[in-house]
Amino acid sequence: MAEQLTGLADDRALLGRTSTAERVSDILRSRIAEGYFPPGTRLSEDGIGGALGVSRNTLREAFRLLTHERLLVHELNRGVFVRVLTVEDVEDIYRTRTLVECAVVRGLGDPPYALDALSAAVTEGQRAAAGDDWKAVGTANIHFHRELVALAGSERTDELMRSVFAELRLAFHVVDDPHALHEPYLARNRQILESLERGDRHQAERLLETYLTDSLERVVEVYRRRVDSAP
Repeated sequence: MAEQLTGLADDRALLGRTSTAERVSDILRSRIAEGYFPPGTRLSEDGIGGALGVSRNTLREAFRLLTHERLLVHELNRGVFVRVLTVEDVEDIYRTRTLVECAVVRGLGDPPYALDALSAAVTEGQRAAAGDDWKAVGTANIHFHRELVALAGSERTDELMRSVFAELRLAFHVVDDPHALHEPYLARNRQILESLERGDRHQAERLLETYLTDSLERVVEVYRRRVDSAP
């Protein structure tokens, strides 16, 4: 926890002069999505409040917001914990992803598309793989899909998917071999990007739908095995 709090203190500047619960929840959501707080982690009010320099009431409101987003859970007389997902949660996350991400690609309209951020996420993943940092590859993969959704130009869709992608990171944490999980999708992200660069959104949608189906099967298989074997 000390390492996470040190990193969290670096986010204090993001609060600026508006130390609101919404801004705190944004920071914590991002940290969960980046893998800083694994499922089951107890979040210390004193530690996090001190790292961010916010009041206990502000932090509790941020926790409440993230509990509503299903990222945290409050356990009576024990505190607040990062949520541990069920297999059904993982299936629902992918159902939502398929509905939203495929609809975004289908509705892109005529090319060319603004793909710089999407391309940067592909490069980020390849660089992380070259450095054998598979946790960072998982983060880059989430960035790729976040930027794919951002192509819709919809703040509401972006907001919806921010918490979905943060939940997805919680599922990734249970996988004991991130290399095997993430490596196949480096090439598939590149294929989707190249289809969009050619202006072929129909091909990109087909690739994406197959991608998400395959990813769901792989994650659920591993997730179910790990959950079933847990004490």
